[in-house]
Amino acid sequence: MSAFGRLHTSVQHHVVNTLGWPSLRPHQEQAIAPILDGRHVLVQAPTAGGKTEAAMLPLLSRMLSEGWGAPGVLYLCPIKALLNDLEPRLQRLTGLFGRRTGVWHGDIGTSVRRRMTRDAPDVLLATPESVEVMLVSRLVDHHAFFASLRAVVVDEIHALAGDDRGWHLLALLERVQRLAGRPVQRIGLSATLANAPGLLDWLTAGREEPKYVVAGAAAGVAEVEVQVDYVGKLSNAALVVSRLHAGKKRLVFCDSRSQVEALASELRLLGVRTYASHSSLSRDQRLQAEAAFAQGTDCVIVATGTLELGIDVGDLDRVIQVDAPHSVASFLQRIGRSGRRAGSTRNCLFLATGDEAFLRALAIVHLWARGYVEPVEPPPAPYHVLAQQVLARVLQDDGAPRSDLAGELARFCRTAGIASAELDGVIGYMLEQGILFEDGGILGLGEEGRTLYGARNYLELFSVFLSPPLFTVFHGNAELGQVHEFTFRGRAQGPVHLSLGGRTWRVRHVDWSARRAYVEPGDLPGRSRWLGSGQPMRFELAQAVRHVLLHGVEDRFLSRRAGQKLGELREEFAWLSPTGTTLQLGDAEGHSRWWTFAGERYNAAASTELTRRGFPAAVDALAVSIRSDAGALPEAVAAAGRGVAHEPQPDSAVADPVPLKFIECVPPALRAAMHARRNAPAGEARRVGAAPLSTRVLR
Repeated sequence: MSAFGRLHTSVQHHVVNTLGWPSLRPHQEQAIAPILDGRHVLVQAPTAGGKTEAAMLPLLSRMLSEGWGAPGVLYLCPIKALLNDLEPRLQRLTGLFGRRTGVWHGDIGTSVRRRMTRDAPDVLLATPESVEVMLVSRLVDHHAFFASLRAVVVDEIHALAGDDRGWHLLALLERVQRLAGRPVQRIGLSATLANAPGLLDWLTAGREEPKYVVAGAAAGVAEVEVQVDYVGKLSNAALVVSRLHAGKKRLVFCDSRSQVEALASELRLLGVRTYASHSSLSRDQRLQAEAAFAQGTDCVIVATGTLELGIDVGDLDRVIQVDAPHSVASFLQRIGRSGRRAGSTRNCLFLATGDEAFLRALAIVHLWARGYVEPVEPPPAPYHVLAQQVLARVLQDDGAPRSDLAGELARFCRTAGIASAELDGVIGYMLEQGILFEDGGILGLGEEGRTLYGARNYLELFSVFLSPPLFTVFHGNAELGQVHEFTFRGRAQGPVHLSLGGRTWRVRHVDWSARRAYVEPGDLPGRSRWLGSGQPMRFELAQAVRHVLLHGVEDRFLSRRAGQKLGELREEFAWLSPTGTTLQLGDAEGHSRWWTFAGERYNAAASTELTRRGFPAAVDALAVSIRSDAGALPEAVAAAGRGVAHEPQPDSAVADPVPLKFIECVPPALRAAMHARRNAPAGEARRVGAAPLSTRVLR
């Protein structure tokens, strides 16, 4: 019997007759047998490849054949926008079989959520944070609600597993499975993975149950149109976007909300029908922009990476990237937004506004052409997430027996490499600090815990990331979005103008206590601010920059301007050695640069070693800057390189890009160990300083 023939007859009928599909795609066909057999599965296929159907068709078949209760499937996504986009699609699919889909997140009203607790949908769409709310909420009898659960689907798993939200997700899956009282099938979906088997093992917390990876075919390099152009500044990028591919539908990616707003404003001034989409716009504003763009033709939508996660904005003609993302995986997600229409080609045009972004774009293209994709690596030592889970577990049942926690958290701790003594240490420290209290072996929330986390019904306990101080912006009664308070501070006299949705707004009034701003349309350029930081450049990407400077890239990837700019940069770096690192001694101000091309983590560790030796240093992804040209510097640099090759000290110089939530629950010794492990250069990067060191005198 074929795999398709194993599906429930009703599923077969609707695939052929209602959906009108003459056949399934290869990866959809491959996913049927392992999912029907109850295996844990990871489906990897290009963007818009039908991964949702690859998971849901066999799950619906099982639901019909085995008479699952509701909810039988928990479908998790990293962002609410993706849930909203999936809901009508899954509602239609489940409705074909007399089943229902529901969505639960912070924008869903209380009355709707209450109704779902009384009459649960068969497929429940949620974010991990929404599941945490369900487990802790007094509105939900979580033991009864999850009793029918049979399967969990994690969409865009790479977007969760690479940071602490992934550890939160893993802990939640363990709690939900205990409530279900049975093994729960786990299915991950992703378009871009280099280490699929390892990630599937992580998703299942190392279970020995059968697992299966489904790998769909990706487009080859020859089938994709990629070019890098150098434009020098954002206004030039806007000019190129306005003139190139006029009459086409263009999706332009930027890597910050501020850049999205600035570019959208520039395009509007040039008369281009432009929409904006990023996480700080209100839901209504995003949906209006995305819907208008999906229905339009000659238009542009400017977006952050939120639109790389499978949200449907219709058929695109062109994908344009201003500057460059921080990974090949992100580039693959973005390029996958194009080429969906029959006869069209996947494409991406890079418009670099500066030298660093230009080299990063070329490095990404070089790695992609070689078939490289970064592995998804959950951050080590998530002690703060462990503390959050202890607190959430205490709230879930109004107290938790301390003796039970070791068993309940065992798989999470084992997968995260956390020893039982470290779990005891975290709980003991929380007791010492008054965050927890213990009575007769039962842990409860202490006075300090209620002070830290009790506001707004323990809202801060539902997520593992910190929220910045944002102000909500209103035009009349319509919510436009949110901006950081710095938007209103430090301005010259006169009215403040800000930008949201690519439009300029004049600030009429700021209510500082309510954190609200009221605006009206403005006629002067506006600027909005948000705090955030990019990802640190990985060793492999920094090394690819070095390769580009030494050897260039294929001409077919370069515009005329890009070819000229690359020639200038290669001439500027003509001294670059093909092996080892280079120390440039003494510029006009007596500063030196140690060029490692090893990434920010290595350079930060090297900076720490140099500072210990009396040479304070600053870092970027490619080099270490030292405020000295002393004769002893080459020896100190060589010694620092040898020092990094050994285990870094807990006071490694690199700072966490985002302050860690719940870190106050972690004992100081574990905080230091966590910091060192998370910021240590790994593997090959550690050996950079052991290679030959050449010196070059600048003056």
